[in-house]
Amino acid sequence: MRRTRILVAAFSLAAGLLAGTPPALATATSAAPLAADTYTWKNARIDGGGFVPGIVFNRTEKNLAYARTDIGGAYRWQQSTKTWTPLLDSVGWNEWGHTGVVSLASDPVQPDKVYAAVGTYTNSWDPTGGAVLRSADRGASWQKTDLPFKLGGNMPGRGMGERLAVDPNRDSVLYLGAPSGKGLWRSTDSGVTWSQVTSFPNPGNYQQDPTDTSGYASDNQGIVWVTFDESTGTSGSATKTIYVGVADKDNAVYRSTDAGATWTRLAGQPTGYLAHKGVLDAVNGYLYLAYSDKGGPYDGGKGRLMRYATATGTWTDISPVAEADTYYGFSGLTVDRQHPSTLMATAYSSWWPDTQLFRSTDSGATWTKAWDYTSYPNRVNRYTLDVSSSPWLTFGANPSPPEQTPKLGWMTEALEIDPFDSARMMFGTGATVYGTEDLTKWDSGGQFSLKPMVRGLEETAVNDLAAPPSGDARLFSALGDIGGFRHTDLTSVPSMMYTSPTFTSTTSLDFAESNPNTVVRVGDLDSGPHIAFSTDNGANWFAGQDPSGVSGGGTVAAAADGSRFVWSPAGTGVRHTTGFGTSWAESAGIPAGAIVESDRVDAKTFYGFKSGKFYVSTDGGATFTASSATGLPSGDSVRFKALPGTKGDVWLAGGAADGAYGLWHSTDGGASFTRLANVEQADTIGFGKAAPGASYQTLYTSAKIGGVRGVFRSTDKGASWTRINDDAHQWGWTGAAITGDPRVYGRVYVSTNGRGIVYGDTGGTGGDGGGGGTDPAPVPTGACTVGYKVTHQWADGFQADVQLTNTGSSAWNGWSLTWSFADGQKVTQMWNAGYTQSGATVTAKDAGWNGTVAAGSSVAFGFTGSRSGTTNTGPVSFKLGDRTCTVA
Repeated sequence: MRRTRILVAAFSLAAGLLAGTPPALATATSAAPLAADTYTWKNARIDGGGFVPGIVFNRTEKNLAYARTDIGGAYRWQQSTKTWTPLLDSVGWNEWGHTGVVSLASDPVQPDKVYAAVGTYTNSWDPTGGAVLRSADRGASWQKTDLPFKLGGNMPGRGMGERLAVDPNRDSVLYLGAPSGKGLWRSTDSGVTWSQVTSFPNPGNYQQDPTDTSGYASDNQGIVWVTFDESTGTSGSATKTIYVGVADKDNAVYRSTDAGATWTRLAGQPTGYLAHKGVLDAVNGYLYLAYSDKGGPYDGGKGRLMRYATATGTWTDISPVAEADTYYGFSGLTVDRQHPSTLMATAYSSWWPDTQLFRSTDSGATWTKAWDYTSYPNRVNRYTLDVSSSPWLTFGANPSPPEQTPKLGWMTEALEIDPFDSARMMFGTGATVYGTEDLTKWDSGGQFSLKPMVRGLEETAVNDLAAPPSGDARLFSALGDIGGFRHTDLTSVPSMMYTSPTFTSTTSLDFAESNPNTVVRVGDLDSGPHIAFSTDNGANWFAGQDPSGVSGGGTVAAAADGSRFVWSPAGTGVRHTTGFGTSWAESAGIPAGAIVESDRVDAKTFYGFKSGKFYVSTDGGATFTASSATGLPSGDSVRFKALPGTKGDVWLAGGAADGAYGLWHSTDGGASFTRLANVEQADTIGFGKAAPGASYQTLYTSAKIGGVRGVFRSTDKGASWTRINDDAHQWGWTGAAITGDPRVYGRVYVSTNGRGIVYGDTGGTGGDGGGGGTDPAPVPTGACTVGYKVTHQWADGFQADVQLTNTGSSAWNGWSLTWSFADGQKVTQMWNAGYTQSGATVTAKDAGWNGTVAAGSSVAFGFTGSRSGTTNTGPVSFKLGDRTCTVA
């Protein structure tokens, strides 16, 4: 999936220094204390949805693995639940670029340590410099070193790597390959400080498109991977031999044999290609290289696989397909550490009919394929692919052979065999992570079973959100790359994205306030209609007809009763229609490109905004009149909405740091606006169910209030605000959309740019994922057993796993487990459960999807915690409601 979204927002950033700094990725502290609420945050489940360019297994500890995404942060694998835990949700608004991860490294000597090289764009799109984050608790918390150059987690070439590497013999030494001609960098103090390796001779020269004036495709892709030969060092001493890959088709691989003091081009290497990966088998003395003629992750028309004998300097072409027969490049590359003569590779840029996986058990002398033709176009697969957990991965397609659905993938640059388990393999695609636990069936002639291994990893970019007041749909989403979804249950993966038509990206959607069965969405599509309608609450869709000149989705608004629509598409001016878009008429008095919304009471009233001017139509969108309101933001980084239930009640958020920026309210249909003095900056506005005893709907915004950037709630019409997120839950940029839930007080849906749809429930909310009530979950009855195990421990923290077993005779429908710590321990992060802590007492609650526990079954969750002193006494008693559990 193409991930080149640019954030149209202005941020004020402090200059980075080349020194270690604390992980204060949040905002400045408030001059006056802000009210705060304790929220439980989850994702509306989609499972995946974006490109996973890197998967990293630790080489010395079993089941310790990480995944990196191009715009959505990093994740750690949880073996007990086979899910991923997000690690960079603490990245704040001002450093949103640090949600792009260009490389990850897990320390092979001290597995609690992990490093991430972060930064999203190397050009002007990202105002923040790159950084290296370091963690001593597996990513539960981070410290940061700013770099004097940018990094490009979402730039061309991002699937190459890994660019960040830890010396396996002396783990205080790290190397980082930089883009943009900045060369090779080294740290000798575990990532705290960095300096350029001035002896390294080649900073790279490959550009995807030298003519691109934006600086995106024309950036020098630089140093793309670093690989150590661990056999050339001893514990405590720096590894002598290091290989480095460079984005230079004539000089792609360099080597040092003196621990990085001097470097030479590897003699005899092939030319005309980029080395996407360099993987070393120290047992047999081979360096394997995957080559492509392009940097990826989308392009690549020719490729080769090569083997370099480190002792003799002999090069061998081990390509599984003749070079003349390739129409793709090679990238994904892995060695089975249990059986080092076994290796695998991917044809990452084979978009049609499918990607390809190759496997060799004799160091590349011979190969077999994951699929092959019998008689064209028929093919036979060595695998089965079960996507029942993520059924949308079929994309609703019905292709002709040799194409199949679901596809094996595309953009398959991440491929890893578990170093402790030859039967387990994972690989990343443009939409998910696939994996298998019976890979060795490949070699015995059987079919190995693939399925998504992506639960917990949410990587969609959200453009718009809408929560209807009635109907089966709880939430409609407009997403980049995969269109969007209708969620009837937030805790379950929807069966399919929107289809008929299927947009590559949905840019805007709306429903008729008094008739939520009527829904409209608009989006981008290479060819075909850009607008679609539903008359059954989004369950089924049909395409509308585009007016002339439409090139993209733009924004759309539905009349309050669903009788008409106003559309502001890309490529042409604002249009209006009655019915469902069989014909459109031009709207007068409003400029092209205006943002449009509807009044939620009066079916003939629509609103627009463009370049500081607010526009109003009272004749169904036929004509608009510019309001006389002044003082509104002059730019177009604005989002506004009309309040349901009250005609002419409009809220407008947006602006820029160098001009008007804040939150405005109109009670006269936009004729005049009043700016809220207590909101410094605001980028979104949404409404939800009124608080108990309140007459006005609850307001939600992503804003800066009291000097603090965060997500805020007001139950008194904006007179006062409560911050409802915290520094651990910031998700980078949240400026695209926000909405409350009209059926559940306190629930809010927050857009992110790469971490999917985040939703939060206040401590007083029942937290149901579907049908709506706020009643507390029933207290489980019957016996219970708890297993508590500290799995890792370090100087000031620890990690623990908890297994709760229903030993009674009836199922639980929701659970809440309480215990107390004796030594002042504090939970810092919990996965697969929500939690609260008051003093020593911790209460863990089900995450919704794991609330039902059958008799005899178990549920597992885990957490990291902080501690002081040398003792870490485990809890001696656990309670499920008022029942004491047996401690296993």
